[in-house]
Amino acid sequence: MPLFSVRRLAPLLLVSLLAGCAGPGPGSMAGFNPLALLSASGQTPQTPVQATGKGPVMVAAANPLAVEAGLAVLRRGGTAVDAAVAVQAVLGLVEPQSSGLGGGAFLVHYNARTRAVTAYDGRETAPAGATPDMFMGTDGKPLPFFQAVLSGRSTGVPGAVAMLSRAQKDHGRLAWSGLFVDAERLADEGFVVSPRLAGLIASRLPQAAAPDAVRYFTGPDGARLKAGDRLVNPAYARTLRAIAAQGPAGLLAGETAAAIAARTAAEPLPGTLTLSDMAAYRPKQAPALCQPYRIYRICTANPASSGVSLLQALAMLEKTDIARRGPTDPVAWVQLAEAERLMYADRDRYIGDPAFVAVPVRGLLDPAYVASRAALIGDHAGPAPAHGRPPGAPRRASDKTAEPGGTSHFVVVDGEGNVVSMTTTVESIFGSGRMAAGFFLNNQLTDFSFSPTDPDGAAAANAVAPGKRPRSSMSPVIVLDRQGRFVAAVGSPGGSSILSYNLKALVGVLDWGLTMQQAIDLPNLVARGESFSSEPARYPPGVVEALAQRGIVFRATGGENSGLHGVIVREGGRLDGGADSRREGVARGF
Repeated sequence: MPLFSVRRLAPLLLVSLLAGCAGPGPGSMAGFNPLALLSASGQTPQTPVQATGKGPVMVAAANPLAVEAGLAVLRRGGTAVDAAVAVQAVLGLVEPQSSGLGGGAFLVHYNARTRAVTAYDGRETAPAGATPDMFMGTDGKPLPFFQAVLSGRSTGVPGAVAMLSRAQKDHGRLAWSGLFVDAERLADEGFVVSPRLAGLIASRLPQAAAPDAVRYFTGPDGARLKAGDRLVNPAYARTLRAIAAQGPAGLLAGETAAAIAARTAAEPLPGTLTLSDMAAYRPKQAPALCQPYRIYRICTANPASSGVSLLQALAMLEKTDIARRGPTDPVAWVQLAEAERLMYADRDRYIGDPAFVAVPVRGLLDPAYVASRAALIGDHAGPAPAHGRPPGAPRRASDKTAEPGGTSHFVVVDGEGNVVSMTTTVESIFGSGRMAAGFFLNNQLTDFSFSPTDPDGAAAANAVAPGKRPRSSMSPVIVLDRQGRFVAAVGSPGGSSILSYNLKALVGVLDWGLTMQQAIDLPNLVARGESFSSEPARYPPGVVEALAQRGIVFRATGGENSGLHGVIVREGGRLDGGADSRREGVARGF
C-alpha cells in the first residue's frame, strides 16, 4: 500500500475497508473488516468515535467516569495536561486494579504551538535501604513472585502525582486545586462497581485475598462487592483534598506519607521505604525519544521505559514489506512476530535505568545494526533469536523480570491541539494488595530483576539499587508527520506485552490504513523467545492455519490483556478515537 499522508488517505481507506469487496489474499486487505470479524467471533466490537467540532477534543481512557472527568475539564477551557490530572484521579478510584495515587507513570506531551514533544518520567524509585539481593531468599534463590509482590519490599516511591504536577506547571492553564472535583465527589458519594472490577475482586489473585483488599471490597452485609454495588471511599477523598491543596506534598509528606511508610514496614517481609525517600523523589522531564518511521516521526518515553525497543521494532519492520501486505496476509503476521522476538531479545538484555547503567539507545537504533537484525526476519518463524550486540553495548546478564499487566493508558487531545499520551500503573493487579490513605500501593520494585547477576557473574542491567527506577515496558506514543504536526497517539497496559500491543496498533493505523478502532481490534500477537500467544478468533479465515505452517503455533489462546486507547487525526482535522473492547474503556469527544 502506498504510504501517503494519513489525512489524504483516510476517506478512501475507510470506504475500501468497510465495503468488503473481493476475497482476501496475500498482499491485499480487500474484504477485510475487523469489526465484522470481531462480531462474528462473539466479541463485542467498539463503534469508531469521531470528534468534529471546531478545535475538536477527545479523551480515550479505560473507564467512562474518568473520560467524563477529563471532558469536563476540557469544557472549562483546560489543557490536555489539566484533563490528564482529572482522568488519573478518577482512574485511581474506579480502576484501582490498574493505577492510582500510589503508583507511577510515563507521560508524553505534544505542544501544538511549538510542536515540541516532551517526555515526563514518574517512574517509582527504590528506597535508600534497597539492596541488590532483597528479592533473593535465604536459600540463595529468587523469592516466589507473589511472595515478593505481597511483601513490603515491593513498593517504591510513588511518582505519578509528582510527575503530573510538574507537567501541569509546564502546560496547564486551570488551577491545580480544581482538577480533583469529580474524583472527590465520586469518592465521597460512591461509584458503581464495574463488571471488570467486580471480576477481579472475586478472582483468585493473591492481592484480591490480601487483608486490605478484603476489607475494602467487603460490603456492609459481609459479602464481597459485585457489579452494580456502590463503593464509597472517604479516605481517598481526604487524600485528594490534601493533594489538591498541597500538591505532591499532600502525598509524599505528612500524614499520607507516614501511612505509606508504615504500611510497607509491616510484615511479612517489611520494606525500608521512609519519609526521607518520599521527600527526595523528583520526576524527570526531557525531550521525548523520537525516531523516523516511513513518513512519520514516532515519539515515546526515555529509558527506564522500553520505548526505544518499540522504535527498534518499527525500524526493523520498515525494512520489510509488511505495509504492502496487510492483516489478511499470514506473512505480515510472521514479520510482526519476528520483529517482536528480536525486540524482546535485545530489550531484556540492555534496558535499565540510565542513571545507573549504560543503555545503548543509539546502538539499538543504529541503522547498520537495525539492518543486521531485520535481515533475520523471514516468512517463517525460526528458532528463538539471541540478543545482538549493538554498538556501545556493555556485557549484560539475561533478565529475570516478570511483569504482570495491572496498568492503564489514556490519551487526551485538547481544543488547541495539545496532546497527552500517558501510561500509568500500580504494577500488578491491585499492586501489592496493601493500602494506605484510601489507595493501593504499588509493587513496582518487582519490575527489577530478582537476581542481580547471571550464573557467570555478569551484572543485570535491571538489578535493584537504591534510588534506581525499575525498567518498564510502558511506552506511551505520539506520532507526528515530518513537519512536526500531530498525527496520532496510542498506548496500552499489559506488562511486557505492552510493546507488542503498541507495535500492532501502530502498524494497523500507519501501514495498513485502519481506523484507530480497527487497529485496536486486530488480534494481539505476542512473540517472545519460543512463546507465541494470541487470539485466534480475531484473525481472518485461514490465517491461523497458515501461521502454523510457518512455524507459529499459539500456546496461549485466551484474550490477550491489552487496554489500547488511541486517537488519530483524519481528513479535515477530525479526530478518530478508539478504545479496547477487551476492557471497559471509551473514546469520547466533541
